[in-house]
Amino acid sequence: MLTDLQRRTAQAIVNIFETGRVRGDYGKVTLIPGDPGHLTYGRSQTTLASGNLHLLIKDYCETAGAALASRLRRFLPALASRDTALDLDMTLRGLLEEAGDDPVMCDCQDRFFDRVYWNVAVQRAANTGIATALGTTVVYDSTIHGAWGTVQARTGERHGGCADLGEEAWIARYVAERRDWLATHPKPVLHATVYRMDAFHQLIQAGSWALPLPLRVRGVTIDEEALIAPALRVSADEARTLMLRRPPMRGADVEAVQQALVAAGNAIKVDGVFGKGTDTAVRQFQEAQGLKVDGVVGPATRTSLGL
Repeated sequence: MLTDLQRRTAQAIVNIFETGRVRGDYGKVTLIPGDPGHLTYGRSQTTLASGNLHLLIKDYCETAGAALASRLRRFLPALASRDTALDLDMTLRGLLEEAGDDPVMCDCQDRFFDRVYWNVAVQRAANTGIATALGTTVVYDSTIHGAWGTVQARTGERHGGCADLGEEAWIARYVAERRDWLATHPKPVLHATVYRMDAFHQLIQAGSWALPLPLRVRGVTIDEEALIAPALRVSADEARTLMLRRPPMRGADVEAVQQALVAAGNAIKVDGVFGKGTDTAVRQFQEAQGLKVDGVVGPATRTSLGL
């Protein structure tokens, strides 16, 4: 059984494949020409065509405290019917991106992707005789990306089963077979995704079966600090200016500010919602630091908070 750290590392590898970030990008909306999945969304990029995007947004709309539930609810019928006209609906896309800053959406996605993909992958791995962290990650990636069963059968037909070859040898052959399957697939959009198997090949060559940290995947470092850091959707140079608004601003960046304020001695609730309590704490901090007291977390206040 994988440790919690191994589970988070495995998920981080696939997050990097999908969004380029260790913690994923909860608000990322993607539409790749020719992609049969059509509109894709979230930390691990669930798709309109699979019907899973509808299930995720339905979960979110039914969760207490979801900031954008009332505005997203009207899209549920079209999502349920997998209406591809939604691919170009900029209102929906904007709402999905905005929802990615809502801690409720982040929690919904974490639970959703565990239930729909991770737990399924763990069971598939166990059924195949795969026990290592890296082997389970390969299965998880194929569960997210699709066609696990197709390539599993192809590998078995050409090389034998996992019990015959041993797990490490079988996974290595599966990765090679999947790379060839992706590279030669009739749908050209899949050809560019061979990088996923190339990354796994490098981890196999390095003997990283237990996923020891730190790991370097596609130029991104996975370490314990990266795994526990807030999943900010923006870089430091692009950080949002935070302030008291109606409806209140929400997101991991708000939570990071709140955590910094608590570390500076302010007793406030850390909930990712920029409410009156956070506004008061920001003003008190600004006054103590000799900054302009306006309740606005811009570059100067952010720097003083150590963010």
